[in-house]
Order: sequence, then structure tokens, then C-alpha cells
Amino acid sequence: MRARTGSSYSLSHLAAGFIAVLVGFTSSVVIIIQAAQSAGADQAVVSSWIWALGLGMGLTSAGLSFYYREPILTAWSTPGAALLVTSLAGHSLGEATAAFLFSGLLIVLAGWTGWFERLLHHIPKALAAAMLAGILMEFGLQAFAALHSKLALVALMFATYLVARRRWPRYAALLVLIAGTAYAAFSGDLRWQALHLALAKPVLTAPTFSLSALISIGLPLFIVTMTSQNVPGLAVLRANGYQTPLSPLLTVTGIATLILAPFGGFALNLAAITAAICMGEEAGADRRSRYLAAVSAGAIYVVIGLFGATVVSLFAAFPHAFVVALAGFALLGTIGNSLHAALEDASEREPALITFLLTASGVTLFGIGAAFWGLAAGIVARTILRQRVAANRAKLSADQTSSNS
Repeated sequence: MRARTGSSYSLSHLAAGFIAVLVGFTSSVVIIIQAAQSAGADQAVVSSWIWALGLGMGLTSAGLSFYYREPILTAWSTPGAALLVTSLAGHSLGEATAAFLFSGLLIVLAGWTGWFERLLHHIPKALAAAMLAGILMEFGLQAFAALHSKLALVALMFATYLVARRRWPRYAALLVLIAGTAYAAFSGDLRWQALHLALAKPVLTAPTFSLSALISIGLPLFIVTMTSQNVPGLAVLRANGYQTPLSPLLTVTGIATLILAPFGGFALNLAAITAAICMGEEAGADRRSRYLAAVSAGAIYVVIGLFGATVVSLFAAFPHAFVVALAGFALLGTIGNSLHAALEDASEREPALITFLLTASGVTLFGIGAAFWGLAAGIVARTILRQRVAANRAKLSADQTSSNS
């Protein structure tokens, strides 16, 4: 059911939305380009992929956020793109399109039947928070590691963050963005030379169905998208107190994938890291209005899609240190809140710590990312440790009964 909360738009919403797009786009657009090229895509097809993904993320983010009045940000599947870089070699673009359609269909079924949401209801909140903290920890570390390459720039951004958090907490991210951009511009670190404006043209690729492609590309793409993207995406929502039903979100992103797959929209899913930026205090003092940050991000993604590869050069104009520092400082509050929620309950602390450390390790096993393995290890540890506690309690009770006799 939709919330009926009225809200007013502010600069903090626009700033959070822009930062989310900046971080999401610059962190993995190169992988998208590599994935397309692995299947023999030329520049026109690569531009079409950006067009499809930008429009897909933009329309689903803005539409879902406005409908539910909660900050729901979607994204392309970065682990899925990394998978495609290696798995698309030797396959045609038509076979790739068929695999994208197959994966999208499986996501629609997962959402429509509701089985995936029912499964996730059994995940303890402490472990979900620990997984989120583990996912975001890398961004916090990279922000301070960037001091090594751009000391003055990152130090200025950090100092701005501290002052803004004390005086104007609602606009901390915006002020960090402005300070960093101004310094990069005056120091000559912004690279505008290659920027040119041109609208993207969608290129339709008809599917060519191949059983080997469906199994070797489509099925792994579905598994990676669900475990490495949708599970953390849901964790971000729940950790921030939003109870949006998951199944409709999966259904919508799956349908969007089916529609856009012939143009290069290989996988759309819930965002995690960028979504967290739209849910923190910097995205608005009133948490009920933070959905407007996700709506803003959606609008910016639509612009990116329309201009396709042109926007790649725009975002590439920013120094890498600027991007990672901006992301890390914008996520500090979320990281702290997640760690607090994960470790607050003493009975859940050790399983949560295991989840956090394994997720933060970044290990990938059998093509599945660390977020899934961290959560799985935490659930196993929690089960075993609770059995030990129950056994100890039963033994203690038996001893007391025996002594009373």
C-alpha cells in the first residue's frame, strides 16, 4: 500500500540523487563497456546498452519511489556485468540477448510467485545489517586511502564534511560535492576536453536462442543478480526502516529487463550502495521525504540514457580520488548505523561479526559474491551457536533438577 505522505523538494534531495548516480555510474561503467565488447559490440551497440540501462534504471527508480513514497533505487547488475565480460566470449549478441531475456523471465517468476521474499523473511535483522556494513566498508576505506593520491583534495573534502556535519548536517554531502568540484576545477584535475553532446540511438538485437547460452550465461546471471544485488538491496531498505514489499520490486525490475534486453538492458535490480546514499540523513532531515532523492537519481539516469556514451566522458572528467572520497564520506553515517544494528544484540554479535568480515573480504566463490557468502556463513554460525546455547541451558536445567532431587 502506498504511503500518503506529503513532502517538499530540497537541494539535499538533488545532491543525494546526483551523488548516487555519480558513484554508481563511474564505479562500473567501464565493466559495462567491456561486457558489450566481449560479445563483439561496436560503438553504436555500446551506446545502446548505456541507453537501455540508463532509461531502465531511471524509470524504475523514479516510478517505484514515487509510487511507494520510499527511496527505491535500482541499478544495473555490476557482478552480472563482470560475469558477462568472461562468459560472453564466443557467443553472439543474439545469444547474449536471449540469455538476458531468460534471466529477466526468472526474476519475474521469483517476484510473481513470492518465493524469494518468503525466503528472505527468515534472515535476522542483525545479519542483514552486518552484510550491509560489510558491503559499504570498502567505500569508507577507499575514501581515506584516496589521501595517498590526492592529499589536498581529499583532506579538503573531509574537513568540509566534518564542518558541515556539525553546522549544516542536511547539506553535508552537497557541500562536500561543491568543495571537491571547486578544488578539482581550480587545480586542473577536471578533464573536459573529450566531452561532446550527442543523443544515443537504440539498436535492436534480435534474440538467438541457444541452450548452452541460456545455461552458461542466463542462469548464472540470474543467480548473481539475485544473490549479489537484490539481497543486499533489500538489506539496505530494511536496515533503514523501509518495509517496501520485495516481490513487486522484483517483478517490475524483471519486466523492465525483458523489455530492454533486446537493446542491451542485461539486468536491472535493486541498488545497495547507491541506494544507501539516498536513505541517509544527508538525503533529507525528514526520512519520509527521502524518496525524492531516489526520484532525482532516476531523472538523472534517464538523461544519462538519452545521451548514452556522451555522459561517460562527463563522469570520467572527475578524478577517481574525488569519486571514491565523495562516496565514502556520504556513506559514513550508514556504515556506523549498520554496525550499531549488527552488534547491538550480544546474542547475535558473533554471527553478525562473521557476516560482516566475510562480506567485507570481497571474496568470490563459484562466481557468487561475498555478500551472499557472508550472509550464508552468518546464518550457519547463528544456527550452530544457538544450538550450543540451547544444549548448555538444557544441561544446566537437568543438573539443577538432579541436585534438587
